[in-house]
Amino acid sequence: MTDTPTAPLQEHRFPCEQCGADYRFDPQSGALTCAHCGHSQEVRAGPWEGASLRELDFDAAQAQALPETQMEETRVLSCPNCAAQVEYDPQIHAKECPFCATPVVTDTGIHRHIKPRGVLPFALTEEAARDAMKAWLGRLWFAPNGLQDYARKGRKMQGIYVPYWTFDAETTSDYRGERGTVYYQTRTVMRDGKRTQVRVPKVRWRPASGRVARFFDDVLVLASHSLPKRFTDALEPWDLPALEPYRPEFLAGFRAEGYAVTLPEGHDEARQKMARVIERDVRFDIGGDRQRIHAIDTDIRDVTFKHVLLPVWLAAYRYRGETYRFVVNGRTGRVQGERPWSVVKIAIAVVLGLVVAGAIGFVVAQNQ
Repeated sequence: MTDTPTAPLQEHRFPCEQCGADYRFDPQSGALTCAHCGHSQEVRAGPWEGASLRELDFDAAQAQALPETQMEETRVLSCPNCAAQVEYDPQIHAKECPFCATPVVTDTGIHRHIKPRGVLPFALTEEAARDAMKAWLGRLWFAPNGLQDYARKGRKMQGIYVPYWTFDAETTSDYRGERGTVYYQTRTVMRDGKRTQVRVPKVRWRPASGRVARFFDDVLVLASHSLPKRFTDALEPWDLPALEPYRPEFLAGFRAEGYAVTLPEGHDEARQKMARVIERDVRFDIGGDRQRIHAIDTDIRDVTFKHVLLPVWLAAYRYRGETYRFVVNGRTGRVQGERPWSVVKIAIAVVLGLVVAGAIGFVVAQNQ
């Protein structure tokens, strides 16, 4: 097998036309804005502008037969604590990990991967994301005072594009099972020394078989290990119809994480998600009051995929040697995160609870 030429390393830098400083993508205006002189420039149309995002063939990717134009190489730093792979400029060799606040000191490596096909641009500014996080933290009971101080100080948040896979597929599923119909029998039982008639539910089962078909569109799979899935799942839903064809201008001023979940691993998880939906379809098709499923044989075909980047604002807070992370959906402002507990506040609450309970007990005893 002959070696194919590799895609050149790309730096996502866009110098200002007026002063030469770097542009940054502004979520409010949707344009590139220079922080130095304030000059703005529209995001230039890409080659797919005005057309839907084209899917890539999964079988071709499995056979490593994707066009070279769909591959790219980027420089990344790998965090030794959470294993995040985050893009950085070539001259940077030391940085704090935006996912867990661990100081990262390592040689810059090169990561070759499938090029992003779509990007969901940030719609919330850092200030708006911080306000959403403050409101969320303000609702936490028994949080240490230091956590509230952290929110009030307005510590800087990191804007990260998190990698995802999306999968499309046509499916046809043959199934075998049973349809249950509930009926009632009347029985006589003894209650409190008296004969009483009660209705007892029974189920009559009959064989059932058939076929269901479904087209799956944009089954979303997280392609990162850096954030707990319970966080990213809680950030959903994402407005995927607003995906833009990938253009590096959207990444100006932000970081992009390289995917750590491989395409086959992502496909396996997508199949599991599809299987749960197909099972619901089968139960609906069987009908009746109850359903039993003995077997489902699914034929999946025409599988396509996209590598997409979704926007997340991140903040990492260290408390007593532990790192707590907060994430904000860069489109909707939905917040999720970890939180420390204040032992002192919990102890005070317990003492106050005991005092109140004792006072209530004393009043009740006096009244009796």
